[in-house]
Amino acid sequence: MSAASLSGDRVAKTELRAQLRERRRALAPDARELAATQLATQLLDTRAFRASHHVACYLPSDGEIDTLAVIQHIRRLGKQCYLPVLSRLSHDRLWFAPAAPGVALVVNRFGIPEPAVPTRMLVRAQALDLLLLPLVGFDTHGHRLGRGGGFYDRSLEFLRHRRCWRKPHVIGLAYDFQKVAALPRDAWDIPLNAIATDQAVYTIADV
Repeated sequence: MSAASLSGDRVAKTELRAQLRERRRALAPDARELAATQLATQLLDTRAFRASHHVACYLPSDGEIDTLAVIQHIRRLGKQCYLPVLSRLSHDRLWFAPAAPGVALVVNRFGIPEPAVPTRMLVRAQALDLLLLPLVGFDTHGHRLGRGGGFYDRSLEFLRHRRCWRKPHVIGLAYDFQKVAALPRDAWDIPLNAIATDQAVYTIADV
């Protein structure tokens, strides 16, 4: 791929990212609440969710679809819930902290709350059965448009080298309007196994 093509893809991603983030932020509170309930219903019906015991989710920010109902179901069903924590050593990776009800939260450098737990309690993505992650945009080939920081891609890089025992299962969570026809893919992008929205679950057959 030429330098011009790479530059063009970056511009296109930046513009699309801005458009979709603005659309998320513009949603009315009642529309957000309804979508969050519908998302939980869609996700609970998936085999990956039912079969998983160690499940990481996230706390929404910047207009992301609300995950409170999802987290409540994870706990109600007796699964271990985790939330992402920025690495305290290498600042380009994520670890995952157990998030019991009432756990203290601290705001990280991006303004996102994360559990305040001792370092010894943090686990890497390899310890998870299911990872539910946020996204800005997605297509039905499993490509994800994130915020641009690359934290999840770097934290899941080990999946690119596996042909079997692909753990954790990776599902993106989004509003259905965040679906686009196609997204350019970079070599370091980690494809999703599925995307769950307020309207549907899109399973990626070839991942």
